[in-house]
Amino acid sequence: MRLIVFETEEWEHSGCLGLSSEHEVTCTREWLDAKTAENHTDAEAITVFVNSTLDADALARFPSLRLIVTRSAGYDHVDLEYCRARGIIVSNVPDYGDYTVAEYVFALVLALSRHLIEAATRTQRGDFSQSNLRGFDLRGKTLGVVGTGRIGRRTIEIARGFAMDVVAFDLHPNEALADSLGFRYSGFADVLAHADVLTLHVPATPKTHHLISDREFAAMKEGAVLVNTARGDIVDTSALVRALADKRLAAAGLDVLPEEPLMRDEAEIFRKNGWDRNHDLHRALASHVLLHFPNVIITPHIAFNTDGALRRILDTTLSNIRAFARGQPQNVVNAVE
Repeated sequence: MRLIVFETEEWEHSGCLGLSSEHEVTCTREWLDAKTAENHTDAEAITVFVNSTLDADALARFPSLRLIVTRSAGYDHVDLEYCRARGIIVSNVPDYGDYTVAEYVFALVLALSRHLIEAATRTQRGDFSQSNLRGFDLRGKTLGVVGTGRIGRRTIEIARGFAMDVVAFDLHPNEALADSLGFRYSGFADVLAHADVLTLHVPATPKTHHLISDREFAAMKEGAVLVNTARGDIVDTSALVRALADKRLAAAGLDVLPEEPLMRDEAEIFRKNGWDRNHDLHRALASHVLLHFPNVIITPHIAFNTDGALRRILDTTLSNIRAFARGQPQNVVNAVE
């Protein structure tokens, strides 16, 4: 099987090339898009990370493609309908960083609650003043959790360790989980109204697109904090700018943005056909505005990025490829006829 491994780092090469005795393997640092796909049109299987764009335009370059393995839990960067129609199996890595991402949620929460970035920046300048650095305790505050899947429940465990009250919303409440961890489920509106800190743990789907927008910000407790380590499109960035500018929201910690590829490479605006097809100018501008709010921390989609989590991602990716080759595909996210 001809396998192309996109977006690789040097440390991953030995693991991926370990498949060379079974398959013809090529590793590349390139992201996959319609342009880079032209260099690998003979691929029968590909594996990518989250920076690649697997839309119909890119995937059409692979006439022999049978398998896509994304080295991530999320798969919203893959055109599943295209794959389903053409019998292409798509597998993901569903369980690699529950604790990893949950711990990062609290890295953001603590940094925001104690003004850590501003405090560190001041002292680096030799300024030891404490002006406007008064924070707030987590103990006794209410954490609102939207989505109680793997990462959401680990986040709740940590919150209970900080003696926070937790109220959660999920389309499929797990009351046994609530009893064991000591939190309660409630309606979405009630979670918004009571949360001192709101954290999001839902996938990117048409139903969760702009799940948090003007109406939701207006329903939130004044002075609340928003944390998003899930997917950028879950939050309406323009509405977030308005909520921060109006001081409705006290702060935000974001590890994801809806226009991440563009934020990384602004030259994409000027590439032929690239802008109209892939990007939204208004959303990109709102993301840039957020970068300049002193009460907003934005990080480059690194909540997953630990040695342990990356090793688990690679191990599961290799397992997914081997399972497909045996005729027993695993961790499949699209039903193929």
